[in-house]
Amino acid sequence: MATKKYQELQEINDNDLKETLTETETAYQKLTFDHAIRGLDNPLELRDLRRDVARLKTEIRRREVAVMTPEQLAKRSKIRARRKNK
Repeated sequence: MATKKYQELQEINDNDLKETLTETETAYQKLTFDHAIRGLDNPLELRDLRRDVARLKTEIRRREVAVMTPEQLAKRSKIRARRKNK
């Protein structure tokens, strides 16, 4: 079952998704700095933001792979197979 956040990401267009990623990364950097300087009331916010960044990056990459040509996918498969053998 897909999570609510994942379903919301499906509805966002590519440009908004990238903007959201930059905003979330900036918020995460600010929060980590604040946590290092004075501490946070709820340090679990860091984990939530880090996971949101990962969700956004995953969705962006999923969309990139979805529009790849068969040649690009074949090349990608070869690279992945080489990594697996190392």
